[in-house]
Amino acid sequence: MRYGDAVHKTFVFCPLAVTRALLALVVAHSLVGPVQAAEPMVFRRGNLAEPVSLDPVIVETHPESSVTGDIFMGLTTEDPASRPIPGMAESWTTSDDGLVWTFKLRAGIKWSDGVPVTAADFVFGFRRLMDPKTAAKYASLEYVIKNAEEVNSGKLPLEDLGVRAIDDRTFEITLSQQAPFLPGLMKHHTAYPAPEHTIKKFGDAWVKPEHIVSNGPYRVAEWKPNEYVKLVKNPLFFDAANVKIDEVYFYPINDESVALSRFRAGGLDANIGNYGFPAAQADWLAENMPGQAITTPSLSNGYLAPNMRRPPFNDQRVRRAVSLCTDRELLATKVMRDGRVPAYSFVPPGTDNYLPQAKVDFADWPVERRRAEAKRLLAEAGYGPDHPLVFEYKFALAKEPRRMAIGLSALWKECGIVGRLVGNELRIHYAGLREHDFDMGAVAWVADYNDPQAFLFLLDSRSGGFNYAGYANLEFDRLIDESKSILDLEKRAQVLARAEQIALDESAAIPLAFTTSRELVASYVKGFVPNAEDFHRTRFMWLEPH
Repeated sequence: MRYGDAVHKTFVFCPLAVTRALLALVVAHSLVGPVQAAEPMVFRRGNLAEPVSLDPVIVETHPESSVTGDIFMGLTTEDPASRPIPGMAESWTTSDDGLVWTFKLRAGIKWSDGVPVTAADFVFGFRRLMDPKTAAKYASLEYVIKNAEEVNSGKLPLEDLGVRAIDDRTFEITLSQQAPFLPGLMKHHTAYPAPEHTIKKFGDAWVKPEHIVSNGPYRVAEWKPNEYVKLVKNPLFFDAANVKIDEVYFYPINDESVALSRFRAGGLDANIGNYGFPAAQADWLAENMPGQAITTPSLSNGYLAPNMRRPPFNDQRVRRAVSLCTDRELLATKVMRDGRVPAYSFVPPGTDNYLPQAKVDFADWPVERRRAEAKRLLAEAGYGPDHPLVFEYKFALAKEPRRMAIGLSALWKECGIVGRLVGNELRIHYAGLREHDFDMGAVAWVADYNDPQAFLFLLDSRSGGFNYAGYANLEFDRLIDESKSILDLEKRAQVLARAEQIALDESAAIPLAFTTSRELVASYVKGFVPNAEDFHRTRFMWLEPH
């Protein structure tokens, strides 16, 4: 109270001094003007496509996941290099057999409306994912959870799913298989918790900007379809004090030339995604905008999916002929010229817990021998100059996939094959693949976690809509199942390589390349870390004056 006493005496005994002091403050304030609030830090991100939804169980594409990953957070999350780190869970333990994982949630975590995030929200989220009524396309990714496949197919009730809340802060998962990759899988959008209180109140409309609640570093402020999604900082996020960017706009831009023009004009701070800038502009950008065009080897593959459910690709000879006629080296070095590596296997080299062994048998053949064998197989299947193989080749509309399509068409003509090119907007293209409305389709796949299973599950007959080709081989599936019970990672890798070889021998997929990601990032954007999974969460970045 000394401070109060001193003030009281000043007012009583020194009125003239007080008056002069007040006048001085008024004059000083008039000279410097009113105190201004700090301007919000706003980040403008180019994103490859318009989201179909912001609901994590509906999300399917990488651009959608880039948005939802800023809004929500699972038990684990990504660090700046996209490695798994604690998220909503501060720690976890596993049983001796590796089948029971127990996650301890952080104390005091909340949804953006102030409601606590509890273990029950994770139970609700996983059950909602597996509920057949939800029809979540990505549900099969979480089939490592006990009874998940049976629940998802309606054979067992939701309550039999291997997840439970021991108490508000303790969440337990029981697995159907060994899963050394589980921390990486738990950062995926299929593993986000769900706000039961909001979903039960608003139903499917819960993801509208006026209703949605989030548990991540940002919350949804506005969504103008085909223009932008605006997110603002979530003050209730557990690490909000370290989130520097206040607002982030995601702009859907599927043309990398348009993105580059907007970036150069100052309309974007970054364009983050597989096609961040035109590959043909790489040398110019390196010379004129050094350090702002970034190319990174990606944990991804590009491949062709032949629809094996109907002619002509239900014939293995035809699938192999197309694969033989596809000159991967020429496509990589002459057509695309973006640092991609020609692929003769399905799982990319460098994938964790794997020993690359599988590859197509003609990888070392000269081009002339490949084409001769392709023509022989086509003739055996009833195709030739008077009756050429003709099919539709479908791809996503963007400059790079279009260039690839033109290159493929030219190569196939060398073998007397006619590929009719059909391009569609990204989400329409992948919807067509899932609905089997194609002959041959282009697929670009980025791993959801770093393990060979993240790729090989695409060829499993039980993986639902992501087995685009409709491949079904009992021995392949048996080996995948065998790998799930092997604790020795080297032995597991050998079993998975045998499964991959079977699929390659049957041309279940036609691998093209192990691809790169290309990003545009302004020099004043800090905290951006190139990484193979190509996830870049806004919470780790900031802008410096420029």
